[in-house]
Amino acid sequence: MDVGADEFEESLPLLQELVQEADFVGAECLFVHSLFDLPSEWYLKTRQSVQQFTVCQIGLSVFSAIEGEANKYIAHSCNFYLFPTTFGILDSEFSFQASSVQFLNQYGFNYNKFLKNGIPYMNEEQEKKIRHDILTGNWRVRSSPDKHQIKVVIDEVTRWLDLAKEGDWMTLPGITGFQAFEVQLVLRQALPNIWTVLKDEGVVVKKVSKQHRWYLQNTSCDRESCWKENILLSARGFSVFFQMLVKAQKPLVGHNMMMDLLHLHEKFFRPLPESYDQFKQNIHSLFPVLIDTKSVTKDIWKEMNFPRVSNLSEVYEVLNSDLNPTKNSGPEIVHASRCEKYVETKCPHEAAYDAFLCGSVLLKVAHLLLQKIYRIDPVPESSFPQYLDVLAPYVNQVNLIRAGVPKINFSGPDYPSIRPPILILSVKRWPGVSEQQVYHKFQNLCKFDVRRLTRSQFLLLTNKFKDARNILKEYRDHPTLCISPYRYWRHSPNVNCLLQVCGIVTAWALLAFILGRSGP
Repeated sequence: MDVGADEFEESLPLLQELVQEADFVGAECLFVHSLFDLPSEWYLKTRQSVQQFTVCQIGLSVFSAIEGEANKYIAHSCNFYLFPTTFGILDSEFSFQASSVQFLNQYGFNYNKFLKNGIPYMNEEQEKKIRHDILTGNWRVRSSPDKHQIKVVIDEVTRWLDLAKEGDWMTLPGITGFQAFEVQLVLRQALPNIWTVLKDEGVVVKKVSKQHRWYLQNTSCDRESCWKENILLSARGFSVFFQMLVKAQKPLVGHNMMMDLLHLHEKFFRPLPESYDQFKQNIHSLFPVLIDTKSVTKDIWKEMNFPRVSNLSEVYEVLNSDLNPTKNSGPEIVHASRCEKYVETKCPHEAAYDAFLCGSVLLKVAHLLLQKIYRIDPVPESSFPQYLDVLAPYVNQVNLIRAGVPKINFSGPDYPSIRPPILILSVKRWPGVSEQQVYHKFQNLCKFDVRRLTRSQFLLLTNKFKDARNILKEYRDHPTLCISPYRYWRHSPNVNCLLQVCGIVTAWALLAFILGRSGP
């Protein structure tokens, strides 16, 4: 099910009911790190990137156990097309990455839905500013396109008022969503003898007396304070549903979901804090149970000797194949009646489809883990609470791509690095060599992150122990490229500089001592 701004408000009650009744929710967002980076360094680098880009689509797949049916689940999958709120002082700037646009084009992304009918959203800080401006009457139209549209509307209504009689009305078609509230707010502020109502066909403007206008403003649910709250509700858009999701406190499932969590925090909760630890605390309070299927499948893949996979779709295919010993006894998953798009159609990299794959992979892997415990197949009376029990070691362990540690622990301190040791490359007879040249030199043998240490020395780091062993063996006796394990006290320029300074000071002190003794 695809949801844009036109369908969003009608869908909210259904979405709220689905989330409340769900067992868990799968999520995916669509939007250069180094293995040397510690989690805090990785976070600070990525934080800047997240602030520059927008989320154009969020996919959710809400999984619920079907009552009365053993180990059977129904999945409600929705794509939400988003576009940043442009309202009053809010006028966001964001970037596009050319390669990302090409990638989305390749998979048929609907840019019209994103740009023309995207659901607005804002975070809590933005909401406070807008709420203050609206409720205190300091709200103003700031963006040029909106100013032009408002001017055209006021001119049209003013010309009509000159000829209209009290009780006459006119319709302004084609104005929808929270922008319709925006137009009404400006018209009511500018013209004291009109009243506005939002209907299916557009904004209806009625000519009224000042007394009747006062009466309308202070009675019924259309009084100004209630009406301004409705404006704010419409401007918040998807953020309303995000708060429902947070309040429900259901397990949130993703695949390589670290970037998703950063965007969820920045776009719908609060701007990302400078403190990495504060970010972890905030996410844990929003979503106490996180499960990253990448972390789960990494372990079980080695144990089950499954073939190597490179993406979520391939993981799903393996678990649905005869290679999975619990294929025929595992959980049955069906699509809801309004969400049958994915029954026969594969839509890789469409957010809701990826969210559905995440949830399906989670259930199938959990069943596989449960079967290993019971050592019988089928497992008697398997249920989602049992699945959560066997998944406990993976809860809140989110995979981290290209960093100094393999995962982040959102419910406690991060685990120490288990990466291979850092290697040091000393170069002879290769003047002016760069990091890129060093990288290309070794890329056919293995992939390393390269960082310059001195003019002729470079640090090399890989995430595979086998690669580190291979390159040490291959270049053991190389005449110009000397590679060895990095030792801080031996190789650090800072330590070497300190030792040199200490040596000089000691030599001068010794010389002064000798000269002092030989004096009269």
